[in-house]
Order: sequence, then structure tokens, then C-alpha cells
Amino acid sequence: MGTRGAASDKTVAQVIAACLARHGVKVLFSQSLPSAILLAAEDIGLRQFMYRTENAGGAMADGFARISGKAAVVTAQNGPAATLLVPPLAEALKSSIPVVALVQEVDRAATDRNAFQELDHISLFQSCTKWVRRVTEESRVDDYVDMAFTVANSGRPGPTALLFPADLLKEPAPVSGRRESCLGGFPLDRTLPSAAQIDVAADQIASAQDPMVMAGGGVHLSGAAPELAALQEEAHLPVMTTVMGKGSVSEEHPLSLGVGGNLLGRFSPGYHLRPMIEGADLVLLIGTRTTQTDTDSWTIFSPHARYIHLDIDHAEIGRNYEGLRLVGDAKLTLTALTLRLRGRRKASADVVEQIAAARARHASEIAPLLRSDAMPIRPERLMAELQRVLTPDTIVVADSSYSHAWVASYLRALKPGMRFLTPRGIAGLGWGLPLALGARAARPDSPVLCVAGDGGFAHVWSELETARRTGTPIVVTVLNNGVLAYQRDAEDVKFGRHTSGCAFSPVDHAQIARACGCRGVRIERPADYHDAIREALASPDTTVLDVITDPEAYPPITLLDGKLEVVRRSRSEVS
Repeated sequence: MGTRGAASDKTVAQVIAACLARHGVKVLFSQSLPSAILLAAEDIGLRQFMYRTENAGGAMADGFARISGKAAVVTAQNGPAATLLVPPLAEALKSSIPVVALVQEVDRAATDRNAFQELDHISLFQSCTKWVRRVTEESRVDDYVDMAFTVANSGRPGPTALLFPADLLKEPAPVSGRRESCLGGFPLDRTLPSAAQIDVAADQIASAQDPMVMAGGGVHLSGAAPELAALQEEAHLPVMTTVMGKGSVSEEHPLSLGVGGNLLGRFSPGYHLRPMIEGADLVLLIGTRTTQTDTDSWTIFSPHARYIHLDIDHAEIGRNYEGLRLVGDAKLTLTALTLRLRGRRKASADVVEQIAAARARHASEIAPLLRSDAMPIRPERLMAELQRVLTPDTIVVADSSYSHAWVASYLRALKPGMRFLTPRGIAGLGWGLPLALGARAARPDSPVLCVAGDGGFAHVWSELETARRTGTPIVVTVLNNGVLAYQRDAEDVKFGRHTSGCAFSPVDHAQIARACGCRGVRIERPADYHDAIREALASPDTTVLDVITDPEAYPPITLLDGKLEVVRRSRSEVS
């Protein structure tokens, strides 16, 4: 037991709650456990945002952190509840999102005695967090809570986990010199590369003939969208983003290339820009892990291109593209880089005209799909209608699979810093709805639009009750095509056929929404969607728009480009 200082009139649980408040925590994503912590938290005014399942609760915390700029807290019971935190923490780890998990353990005296729901949580969380610790001493509670927030918000952000034996939480906490720092926001520490490195980077950009930027999610994590926009203007640089970096710059800017990577297939807004991307002689990588999808399996850039990589994580620089290392915070570094480039690069009318011509050509090609009155409904038409209701403050959330691809390809960011959330760390299904709830909890005055396929939405139907109970209104568009379309289509391309496990029985998601006390609207005609979206945005309640969509539609993913149609034609000829 702890020995530092005499006993106070506060329990360990109350000290934990006070620590959370000190770090700016106002909301805990939880389900009443660990009860001692939640009771103490509610006593001092912290809100319990109760989820229905731990995996969804972790995703809610993820969405909250992305929008609030603060580490979010999720709690869980030991055993099976704790295991359900693994998927959302793994997503947060790969996507660099700070989440602090507080997990109850069995009493200290019952450890290693096969107590009820006992599990080795250290081993469980080591693979999906930056840092995990078990707290066993009353005197160290402040220290460990501070460490959890420090690690979560430092360097490359990510999840941490603290494990508390149930009996420890009820112990009296010793009187000690309390810590005072607030460590809840990120980036916790902003650092700059050396002035010499920034000078070299500026020289390389200034002397490059065809430079470009690839901006990743690290731009949003740093809050560096205004600084990237300023660099784009000052140095006249074309900017392409990753899916997580979408919104780093306005996609209506004449030098915006939109989302790249594996979303450059036919009918992509960037399809006709691929020669420009492949012809870049210098690429400035900002806050990106240069993943397989973001680089189209590391094929998107010229083998002769040079690279400058700006990232807070030194280990990511040079992982896939060797180049000049700028280890530091994006916001500070882009400011310094822009100052050093002032007046050194002239605008290129040819580049602007090339981008404009590519956009015009794409607009002509995609127009029939954007206006399509076909039934079942084309997702492209839905994206065109969604674009009409977007404001710069709208938060758009997309589930994984095809949903993220439709949103990334066909919705445009209206300003630098506009947020588009999607789970791209490990790209698991079912994140859309809980991410959206977490985002709305973080920014209750912003409209939140969520797009999810029927496959992913089925993972989290129960959280509609959470939306109703917590008074967290969002608008969910379910692309109901009755099939796991990405799985089916990828199997067709890779194997020439698909398994029997890709199709669903018909489901009326609007009825499910109404059963949970939410609004539910079933849409079968494309002309009905726009008015339904506007009504949903005006409603104080969560609305599910169950839209019957074309099961044969697929977004501009390069894996499928020119291949899926061949498989489909050959199958129809055989039949």
C-alpha cells in the first residue's frame, strides 16, 4: 500500500476524477464501470456518455479526440469488456489519436487466483497502445494519470491504458503535494526541426521545377491547416491529400489535387491529374505514414522524385521514401518554411490551367452519374446532393469500405481545416456511427453527416439508442445495397468469383431507427433524398436515411479499375 503522506478524506477514485478534471476532461465514454471512478466523476460534474458496447465507446472517444483536440477518456470493466476496447484502441494507435483508457481489474488480493473475469490486461493492451501501466499504490495515482495523458498527447499521439484494481479505488488517498499541470490537449509539446534543415528544405522547394505536397492526417492533428494553406499560396504548390488529410486545404482552391492514393481510378476527380502527380520532381510529405492505400501501393510517385518528409514521428520519416528529414510539429514548421520561401517561387499559369482542365474533363465525365435518376440509386447522385447541403463547419464522417471512398472522392472540402473523419488506421467496419456521435459530442453546434454501408452499420445499430438517450443528433445515410460490396468486388478481381458470404437478407434500417426512438426514412427514389437530408438537418433528433442503392456501383478505386467490369462481362457471357 502507499506510504507517502497521511491519509486524506478522499478516495483514490476521487483523486482520479480530480486529475481528469485538471486535464480538461468533461466527458467520459463509459458504461458505469469502473463504478467508483464514474461516481466520483459525476460528483464533480463530469459527464458520463454511456455507450452500449465497448468497441463503439472507444470509437466515440476517437471521434471526440479528433474534433476536440484533447485526449478523450474511455472506461471499461475487466475481462470481456476490456477485450472489446482492443479494436478502437488499435485504430487510434494506427491513426495517431490520443485516447486514455481506464480499465478496472480484480482486487489485488485476488490476482492470479482465477478471479471472476480476471485477464492479463497488460499483455492485452501492449499491442494496441503506446503505453500501459497497472497502478497498485495509492500514493502514485496522480503520477500515473499524468503519465498516461503525457504519453497520449506527446510526439505522435496515440492511446494509453491505465489499469486499476477495484479495491484500490476505494482506498483513502494519502495527502501529498498535488500536481497542477493541465496535460489534456495535443500536441502537448511543439518542436521545430533545426533552422539549417528548414533552410535546406526551402532551397529544395524553391529550386524544384514541379514540386507538390502530399498532406496527411498529421496536418489536422497539429491544427496546421491554416499554415498549409498559407504555404500553398506563398509557394504556389499543388496539394494532394490522403483520406485522413482531406480538408487540410480547400478542395475548391485552383491548386488542389483532391484525394490521391488508391482513389485515382476512372471517374475520380484526380484521374486526369495522375500525370502531374507522377511527374512531380519533389514531393513534400506532411504528417503522413505513406501507407499502402495513400500511395497506391507505393507506385504513385516517380522513382526519380526527391522527397522532404515533415513528421512528428522520426520513425515514419524515410520508412518508404528516403528524403530530407524534418522532424517536428507541422504547424510551427510550415510557418517557418513559408517565411523562408517568401517571394522565391512564382505562380505557374500552366499548372493552374492543367488542374482546371483535368477538373473540367472529370466534371463532364461524371455528370451523368451525379444527375442519375436510376433506381436503385447511384451513390454518386447521393454525394452530389450531400455536397449541396455542406457548410464549412459541417463534419462529415464515413465508415470504412466503400463509404469512405464515395465521401473522399465526391465531397469537396470548402475551407482549410474542414473535417472529414473516417477510420483509416486499420479500416474496420462499424466505426462510422460511433465516430459521428463522438464528433458531435465534441462540437455540438456543428452539423454531423455520417455515411455508412449496410454492412458496417449492422455492427452498431444499438448505438442509435445512445444517440437518442444522450440527445446527440446526427444524420446517418445508410447505403443499403444488400451486399458487402467491397469484399465481393475485390474477390471478383482477385479470384474471378466471390464467396457466398457477401450477401444479406433485406433489412429496413428506417424501422430500426424508429424502434430506437430516432427518425427513420426509407428512400428509394433519388429525387427524394435532398429534401430528406434538409429535413434531417433541421430536426433535433438523430435521423437514419435508409437509401436503397445500386449493388453494382463501385467507387474509383484503382484495384478495381478496368478489371471488375471485365470479370462482370465474362460472367454475364457465361450465364
